[in-house]
Amino acid sequence: MKCHRCGSDKVRKMADSPVGNVWEVYVCEKCCYSWRSTENPVVMEKFKLDDNKIANMGVIPPIPPLKK
Repeated sequence: MKCHRCGSDKVRKMADSPVGNVWEVYVCEKCCYSWRSTENPVVMEKFKLDDNKIANMGVIPPIPPLKK
């Protein structure tokens, strides 16, 4: 299985449906894209990632502590 967003082979099953084995959730370990097995994801070309785009992605800032 390949990632729909970056084309990586590093895809793993992250979760199973809680009832009835209806779907699985897969996640790409390279770009963090995730999808369910019941979906047919289509990623527009402008949103696809390559190694250069992944290397230059910004870091998500941490959530600050709650005010007391």
